[in-house]
Amino acid sequence: MDLHKIKLTRYILIAMIGGALTGLVLSQFVDFAVNPETGNAILDSKNRPILEHSFLSDYVINGFFQFLSEAFIRSLTALVVPLVFVSLVCGTAAMDDVRKLGTVGLKTILLYLATTGIAISIAIIAALLIKPGLGVEEVEMQGYVPGETKSLLNVFINIFPRNVGESLVDGNMLQIIAASLVFGIALVVSGENGQRVLNFFKDMNEVIMKLVIIVMLMAPFGVFAKIAQVFAKEGFGTIFALAKYFVLVAIVLLIHAFVVYPTMLKIFTGLNPLVFFKKLRNAQLFAFSTASSNATIPVTLRAAEQRLGAHNKIASFTVPLGATINMDGTAIMQGVATVFIAQISGIDLSITQYLTVILAATMASIGTAGVPSAGLVMLTMVLGLVGLPPDKIGLIIGIDRLLDMIRTAVNITGDTTITCIVANSEGQLDKKVFNRPFEDEIVS
Repeated sequence: MDLHKIKLTRYILIAMIGGALTGLVLSQFVDFAVNPETGNAILDSKNRPILEHSFLSDYVINGFFQFLSEAFIRSLTALVVPLVFVSLVCGTAAMDDVRKLGTVGLKTILLYLATTGIAISIAIIAALLIKPGLGVEEVEMQGYVPGETKSLLNVFINIFPRNVGESLVDGNMLQIIAASLVFGIALVVSGENGQRVLNFFKDMNEVIMKLVIIVMLMAPFGVFAKIAQVFAKEGFGTIFALAKYFVLVAIVLLIHAFVVYPTMLKIFTGLNPLVFFKKLRNAQLFAFSTASSNATIPVTLRAAEQRLGAHNKIASFTVPLGATINMDGTAIMQGVATVFIAQISGIDLSITQYLTVILAATMASIGTAGVPSAGLVMLTMVLGLVGLPPDKIGLIIGIDRLLDMIRTAVNITGDTTITCIVANSEGQLDKKVFNRPFEDEIVS
């Protein structure tokens, strides 16, 4: 099989469309388990409706589709920790001046926080103008239990690992980034000994990138199964019930992705946004199908380096960090959801409270894990700060899974945009690679 001739995006798009249609058809033949006392749908540990036992639900939706989707996502996720650690060690050791790392880090963090602040500001303004909560009849709660949140202080303290091995096993991304940065710096100051070890890491980096390509061959099958499973369980019923909220969040997400990011890219780099989106679409499709920024790191990193021209010394730092702290899509959901819940609760928030929401959501993005539906946990904290009932998050659980897929694609778009901006500012963006004609193939 010639990897250079595989049109990956085409097959992923076909798989997504086929999966959505298959899931919608299957949704007409399944029933949800209902609590006979309350009449409410019974939820699992992740607050998702449980399907009634049948051959279709047990062996197709939760059986065959579950196997295909989990095999794909687990394979991709398994590469994240070794890829981030090895790639970031190589990138740090390649720095001409290690002191530049502080400049790169400061630029990256400030840009990530700035885009998150812009995202939630746009979301709140749009929600106040459209008023998605007005006219919505409050339905009975689905038994949502607010998740536990960490204080911002604990988030910063937890950047420093007690045990590097434990951090690697647990996949704690901030701790892995911190450990790999220190290790890379140690290689730089170790002379010939460090160079020998660095050569090993460079070879490992090449091998891991080849593994990424092999896993990507599974993508169409995994994407088909994942999309089919989501639509079979969610369908369009919940979207119709909260159509105004769903459409508003989706529109603001698209505005942020296709207006804010391209504008920043053009202003700070002069690059063509159309070329940027064309070369990033594989990563966006992966992010959409997995709803996990962390699982998409291998694909995002590959696109940033090999297709957009960002040097590994920049991309290996900005992409994993972005998957951890850059949650613009999540911030948009939190902004719209806060206004939505305030409106259906009949509570008028003051300007000060809205400013509190903007600040809290921006800072909370640092502690939001890059995994599916993690934003709901952080929304609990944001609502609590302005006196809104966190249990009303149960109203939007039904449609959040579909919105989570969209906002994850927005998140990785932001990660890559900031990567290009920072790389360009450091003279580490190869514009010849960026502007090079691109064929839609698995290997560029």
